[in-house]
Amino acid sequence: MALKKTQLLDITSVTGIATVGIFTAGVTPTAGGVGIASTTFIKNVIMHNTGLGTARVSLYLNPNTTPVITGYGITAHRFLRLDVAPNETAFFESTYPLVLTHNDSLSVEITAPDAGGTGIGSAVNFIVNGDTNV
Repeated sequence: MALKKTQLLDITSVTGIATVGIFTAGVTPTAGGVGIASTTFIKNVIMHNTGLGTARVSLYLNPNTTPVITGYGITAHRFLRLDVAPNETAFFESTYPLVLTHNDSLSVEITAPDAGGTGIGSAVNFIVNGDTNV
């Protein structure tokens, strides 16, 4: 198998207060028709708040989500939580890529911040970049 450097997902928008699984290794097709990702190395996640108020954004790395492929957030699997102001872009990059094997998933959560917004009506765009074996 060849290692492909790619944008793993097209821009994915999450609206309102929600927890959504946006990428599952071995299940989710990668952007640009590269194929179904097997072992995946997430290098960075770009988050942009297009909403009118501040949104609290969390990222979760969920090990082996079989048989449930949908999004969920367990505090023990959260690795990032930050407040993103309206029209602000935040960038997460690990010093070493996050490694996802078959059925591991990346979930995102949008909630209300302590101040500056309710989270309702928030729209945050996510771009996930990395490498994958296809």
